[in-house]
Amino acid sequence: MTRDELNAHRLIKEAHEANARLHSRRQFLKESAMGLGALAMGSLLGSCGNLFSAKQTRIAYDPAHPLLPKSPPLVGKAKSVIYLHMAGAPSQLELFDFKPELMKMDGQDCPPSLLAGKKFAFITGVPKMLGPQAVFAKHGQSGALVSDNLPHFSTMVDDVTFLKAVKTDQFNHAPAQLLVHTGSPRLGRPSMGSWVTYGLGSENQNLPGYVVLTSGGSFPDAGKSVWGSGFLPSVYQGVQCRSEGDPVLFIKDPDGMNRDLRKASIEAINKANEQQYQEYNDPEILSRIAQYEMAYRMQISAPEVMNINDEPAYIHEMYGTQPGKACFANNVLLARKLVEKGVRYIQLFDWGWDAHGDNPHNSLNIGLKNKCRSIDRPITALLLDLKQRGLLEETLVVWGGEFGRTPMMENRNGIQNPFKGRDHHTEAFTIWMAGGGVKKGFTHGETDEIGYSAISGKVDAFDIQATILNQLGFDHEQFTYPFQGRPFRLTDVAGKVITEIVA
Repeated sequence: MTRDELNAHRLIKEAHEANARLHSRRQFLKESAMGLGALAMGSLLGSCGNLFSAKQTRIAYDPAHPLLPKSPPLVGKAKSVIYLHMAGAPSQLELFDFKPELMKMDGQDCPPSLLAGKKFAFITGVPKMLGPQAVFAKHGQSGALVSDNLPHFSTMVDDVTFLKAVKTDQFNHAPAQLLVHTGSPRLGRPSMGSWVTYGLGSENQNLPGYVVLTSGGSFPDAGKSVWGSGFLPSVYQGVQCRSEGDPVLFIKDPDGMNRDLRKASIEAINKANEQQYQEYNDPEILSRIAQYEMAYRMQISAPEVMNINDEPAYIHEMYGTQPGKACFANNVLLARKLVEKGVRYIQLFDWGWDAHGDNPHNSLNIGLKNKCRSIDRPITALLLDLKQRGLLEETLVVWGGEFGRTPMMENRNGIQNPFKGRDHHTEAFTIWMAGGGVKKGFTHGETDEIGYSAISGKVDAFDIQATILNQLGFDHEQFTYPFQGRPFRLTDVAGKVITEIVA
């Protein structure tokens, strides 16, 4: 028997076994038990329906074609989002929030007023104040202050809106990252990218609507939950792609399986899925069928889109890419290519931005500088490239971390760390946005004279989520999904659009 005949024989055998399981008494009893329970729960929850507003946005969800492009209920200025998350939380005090007064206090004992009643991840006792570990200058017509850690990015400040007074209530990495991307510090909620693709679908049916790219040698602390679909249909979860090797794991056919045999196997699997749908009427089965079909189409389209080798030399020089390697620059170039191909939401995570000062890689004067060097040219190139191609106005680019860093030096266990570093800080940090209908060369919010607290223009994760949805054409209060008897939304019961930054 040849290898092709052996593969075909195995597929036929698996199909017969799946069909037998579907019609077994064990399967009937299991599904009946779950069905009776669902009926009982439905009768209990049905009486609660009148508690909720009828103004919620209704999404035309077709489980057989879940990623068909949809028009937002409002007029949106952005069609897609590129979110650049620096996992670990970069120090705003060494990048965008210059504080001369903090420089004067360098080396002094931290005032008791900054410690009383506050919780920190590692600081104990009385730490020393730490002045800025970078040189700042004004740039562009807007006069935005940017440090010498980002010399290339400083040339693009007139296309950027800075949010200088972002707050959070989470000082550990994983919960803070979940809050930023899912609207909850706990597991189980859909990520923002999932909400966006649920509401808008995708302009390219041969690629996922929501693509995730990681760099820095590790996943974000919250793991893959930060791009999960939660209680939304699973087709809306982020699809992790790679800039090194195959763009998606297992995208190639195994040895001995040609394209025709792969197509036949997908058709056989989906025939069984269709039979199961006819029996149980579960829309998730239709989503599964759609995912199998997309996976088949992706085998042709994904390798082409995810290949940066054919980009001209000036583009590689512009981005600082390293074809064949896994790096942030490659991911940023891929993000531009994916936006061009109609992908709705591209999420980049770059790990390694913690700056405690407990080792060289986690220090402000070594580790942070190296991380800045790795992103400075790529993010500058992304903004310039999108602008030159006429894509920046319809692409919202967001950059930031999960929280900020303290104005005082970290003294882990009461002992000063061997390198310059700062602890996690919830009271103030900086996020910036560009394109997608936000103002150019604008700064919103301000911190106090040492960068400890936000004193004007305070915003939080919910406000930023509400603003992103607004730019895409959604009212965040009406954009909901029914789950467990009540309508859920990305911003839960909080959030307001930051109208001050909308152009």
